[in-house]
Amino acid sequence: MSVTWLPGPGTQPSRVAYAIGRTVGPAVVRNRIRRRLRAVVAELAGDLRPGDYLIGVAPSAAHVSFATLRSSLLAASSRVWEQQQ
Repeated sequence: MSVTWLPGPGTQPSRVAYAIGRTVGPAVVRNRIRRRLRAVVAELAGDLRPGDYLIGVAPSAAHVSFATLRSSLLAASSRVWEQQQ
């Protein structure tokens, strides 16, 4: 999983986009992953830094549990924030 973050003004809410290519699977699978990612982002909304996010997933994301997807997103976003400091 990859997360790209561009800092933004603190007055606007964070915006999140998802990059889920066709190699991940058919539309049903891609939409399920997108819904799961949206649920994780909704849980983390208070912890997100202001700015724009692009979340990309690999084909292996189609076979992982929600908990694994959540921890992968947390780890990827932490790495991005650490690099920006």
